[in-house]
Amino acid sequence: MRSKLLAAGPASARTRYLFSHGAGAGMETPFMQAFADLLAERGVVTFRFEFAYMAARRETGAKKPPPRAERLSDEYRAAVASVPQGPRPLIGGKSMGGRVASLVADELYAQGLIAGLVCLGYPFHPPKKPEQLRTAHLEGLKCPALIVQGDRDPFGSRGEIEEMTLSPAIRFHWADDGDHDLGPRGSSGHTRKGNLAAAADAIVDFANSLG
Repeated sequence: MRSKLLAAGPASARTRYLFSHGAGAGMETPFMQAFADLLAERGVVTFRFEFAYMAARRETGAKKPPPRAERLSDEYRAAVASVPQGPRPLIGGKSMGGRVASLVADELYAQGLIAGLVCLGYPFHPPKKPEQLRTAHLEGLKCPALIVQGDRDPFGSRGEIEEMTLSPAIRFHWADDGDHDLGPRGSSGHTRKGNLAAAADAIVDFANSLG
């Protein structure tokens, strides 16, 4: 089954990003729309898609919980196969979407199907449960990766992550005083707009570094 993609940005772009959503909201959230717009301004085309459970929510209104991330891997593979022909895309997503992408990244990279992995707000652990890590596969990751993470993300703060053993293939961009949506506190001296723009710049720099 081929996935329905929502494209934004120049069709002739050299950098392409397959972008999946988090566990609780679909591909048309303000966060995902803002990122698609920022990347389009920087010459990147994004392809957003929804997992079947989220598409069913949209159609029926019934809010069933998402499947386990591992059970969504085949859907992510199908989405990669749906991307129009062109330069190899980056893959990734917001929170859970990035986690699912990370589970298939090495396989797809070894097959020459993707250029790298970009995760926005990776869920290293559930909030307030730092012992329940979701990082075993990240320790030996070979696919070039960028994780954009808020300094104070409850799913994995900078202080926590800097103590973890992770693959050297993973780079980080830290959103100043950012939460899980990269937003800072009003008293921090930083802005959400500035954090999102800096994150988009970091993604472009990462893509350019891959050649």
